[in-house]
Amino acid sequence: MTRRVLAIILGGGAGTRLYPLTKQRAKPAVPLAGKYRLIDIPVSNCINSEILKIYILTQFNSASLNRHIARTYNFSGFSDGFVEVLAAQQTPENPNWFQGTADAVRQYVWLLQDWDVDDYLILSGDHLYRMDYRLFVQRHQETQADITLSVVPIDERRASDFGLMKIDGSGRVVDFSEKPKGDALKEMQVDTTVLGLTAEQAKLSPYIASMGIYVFKRDALIKLLKDSPERTDFGKEIIPQSAKDYNLQAYLFGGYWEDIGTIEAFYEANLALTQQPQPPFSFYDEEAPIYTRQRNLPPSKLLDCHITESIIGEGCILKNCSIKHSVVGVRSRIESGCTIEDSLILGADFYQPFAERQADCEPIRIPLGIGANTTIRRAIVDKNVRIGCDVQIINKDGVQEAERESQGFYIRSGIIVILKNAVIADRTII
Repeated sequence: MTRRVLAIILGGGAGTRLYPLTKQRAKPAVPLAGKYRLIDIPVSNCINSEILKIYILTQFNSASLNRHIARTYNFSGFSDGFVEVLAAQQTPENPNWFQGTADAVRQYVWLLQDWDVDDYLILSGDHLYRMDYRLFVQRHQETQADITLSVVPIDERRASDFGLMKIDGSGRVVDFSEKPKGDALKEMQVDTTVLGLTAEQAKLSPYIASMGIYVFKRDALIKLLKDSPERTDFGKEIIPQSAKDYNLQAYLFGGYWEDIGTIEAFYEANLALTQQPQPPFSFYDEEAPIYTRQRNLPPSKLLDCHITESIIGEGCILKNCSIKHSVVGVRSRIESGCTIEDSLILGADFYQPFAERQADCEPIRIPLGIGANTTIRRAIVDKNVRIGCDVQIINKDGVQEAERESQGFYIRSGIIVILKNAVIADRTII
């Protein structure tokens, strides 16, 4: 069934809400859970759902994303499967960058329609969830829909943060409202038992929000893109305006789903992975694994450390330190006397020569990693950072927002973000 489906993953715009993590990388290339990248989530979901024709559309900082895809996803020569990045490009017909999600697909529609497929699955590159797209496509085909939208049930408290939709008794989508409030919000209540929730669950979550994930019938997508070139976005324009003339259906997804669009959401979603006994999302599912690049790193070495409720990536060297409720990425190096709490350490892309160096504090040059007697709380430390000795990254003044690019850090929602490749001198206090 899914052999005749082509997946298109939208790489997103400049990722301004995730800046400075997107300063040198595309949004889908942002690291996740100590060793993965965001793009690994939708690509792995596709592979596990037997959808092996996958395009990724991107236009910003795509070098690291291209490198990751090329090194990670190589299907054998005996299948027609592929994962390819399509970057925005100028053509004689269209000299512009992608103007939105629909415009990105429109600019490559000449390539997409060359494939002999029945349906196009359109995904987002910055969500954390595990989904069997086979069930999604099956619902799309059974209801003979032109477009099927994946939706999540939500309660009143969160409803006004999303684009909501109304359905009739058959599950057909009849109305849309973008982030409604007050009476307009009440108007959008629906009976979610139609989509398979129990009466009890339906009472708690009387609204349905779009996940930004769609299945289009081949002809419907091509016609919609070609007939209305001024419509540049799926969620805001193409889909709401096609409800009248096309059969739009809703598919209810009941699992964990998180949109990692902001620094705060990224931080919370990563730290939630350390929860006991049951994190909301698990990387330990053997039937639906999440794939990433194989790095052939040595196991991590922990020398007299105190570690609680944390995830440690491979290839790390941690000496006589305390790590609590944190995620430590691959090749991290943390010296003795350090305290890391409620933080994400994204790791490093390489080892310095003589990785197992002797001195904790080198007088001339600050080495890669986190120097001795340093304290880090409620922070995100990007890759390849050099932090000296006796540093305190603790947001001592409780600042909510700050931009200190020249000093190597930003503060977003009270979370300190140390920039990639930054050097923080000995005894600095942030």
